[in-house]
Amino acid sequence: MSDCLFCKIGTHDISSKVVYEDSETIAFLDIHPLSAGHTVLVSKTHAPTVTTLPSHALTPLITAVQRVAHIIEAALKPDGFNIGWNHGEAGGQTIGHLHIHIIPRWQGDGGGSIHTIVHNPPAEDLDEIYKKLRSVST
Repeated sequence: MSDCLFCKIGTHDISSKVVYEDSETIAFLDIHPLSAGHTVLVSKTHAPTVTTLPSHALTPLITAVQRVAHIIEAALKPDGFNIGWNHGEAGGQTIGHLHIHIIPRWQGDGGGSIHTIVHNPPAEDLDEIYKKLRSVST
């Protein structure tokens, strides 16, 4: 898309600090890092969310996550990572192009696990939720 920030980074119309690139993905340092080495990874195929990204673009994206994590491990020696994405406005997504955050973590850095993002337990019984999910799965 011509007006998409991440598409413009992918085509090098906007400069960034690229740490990894292949024909289908590009990874660059986040301009508002949460930790040293905080990297954003995008597919060069424009898609707002993981559910709209064509399936042929998923494998290269996940393979690139692994490669970038290896690069960060080798260079910065973090104790761990948080890796994930914000999906949709309610999930905190602010740019309409799927992007994966690879956030290096160190013991005692004050951060939390993915379980600290939200605390909104379901009112429904897990069996009811399971039935709903199974009714639309293939």
